Amino acid sequence: MKKWLHPVLCVIISILAIFICLITSFEIAAYSDFGFYQKEYEKYHVLDRLDMEMEDVMDVTVYMMSYLRGGENVLSIEKTIEGEVQDFFNEQDRFHMGEVRELFLGGIALRRMACILLIVLCVILFATEKKWQVMLSGMFQKTLGIFCILVLFLGAVITMNFSECFVIFHEIFFDNDLWIFDSRTDFMIRMLPEGFFYDMVIRIGVIFIISLVLLFVGSVFLKKKVKDK
Repeated sequence: MKKWLHPVLCVIISILAIFICLITSFEIAAYSDFGFYQKEYEKYHVLDRLDMEMEDVMDVTVYMMSYLRGGENVLSIEKTIEGEVQDFFNEQDRFHMGEVRELFLGGIALRRMACILLIVLCVILFATEKKWQVMLSGMFQKTLGIFCILVLFLGAVITMNFSECFVIFHEIFFDNDLWIFDSRTDFMIRMLPEGFFYDMVIRIGVIFIISLVLLFVGSVFLKKKVKDK
């Protein structure tokens, strides 16, 4: 096998591992603790903006997140809002969240394919390279170093001007302006103010960084274990 192929395999494996961590971090941040949502609603005084009980807002949240994961077919749930029983979501909500759902489920599907490809490439590397531990560890650390520089730059940009980044994100992933809501008529944007999304991005970022640190520690341990033999 050509000498350049093994380093290329290691780079691809490293990129796949980082991508898997990113999607998993998003999923953990969004679904592992619904107490986070309640704290955010209290922080941004969502109950006052909606004139709803916390129990009802949390019911809406759990239902919406289940929909995004494919657990519900239609985004529609009736609750008492401003003293009137009505559907929390309107047609614009349903259209936009339908697109968000496709994006989320697409990311999950890509992660599944990345896991399969990662396993296949690892088997090839293990079977054809005797010093795969040293090579993979070293290449992962180099790839991670380059990636961390990009993450730090992106993190700085987001921190300095989250609103602009939020707009750019939507312009990249959506080909319409139906993601722009009016708080006077749309309950969903009252429940999910911009500050909520900023806090969620930070939450995802923290989990993502922790996962990368664990991978880095694992790579160091793997390399050290080989050298100690």
